[in-house]
Amino acid sequence: MIPILTTISVIASWYGPGFHGNRTANGERYNMMEPTAAHKSLPFGTRLKVCYKTCEVVRVTDRGPFIPGRDLDLSKGTAQRIGMLGAGVAPVKVTRLN
Repeated sequence: MIPILTTISVIASWYGPGFHGNRTANGERYNMMEPTAAHKSLPFGTRLKVCYKTCEVVRVTDRGPFIPGRDLDLSKGTAQRIGMLGAGVAPVKVTRLN
């Protein structure tokens, strides 16, 4: 669990084209360009500030990632905007905002 307003480092990946338009675990349609993320246990709607080269605030809308060692799946758009698209999997700093 990520405590509120505490910054921690986690391993993030991103997901996109194969899931674009599908329903997320909270029932929304996934838009790979929106500022969203998947997490295994945080409540849907939780807002996270995620930083790599730059930062973006995302909202948890889905469950995952399901690959061992990964803590957070970011939308493709978020990964692109924070500069980690090319890395694919990278350590990011995360602050839980609510």
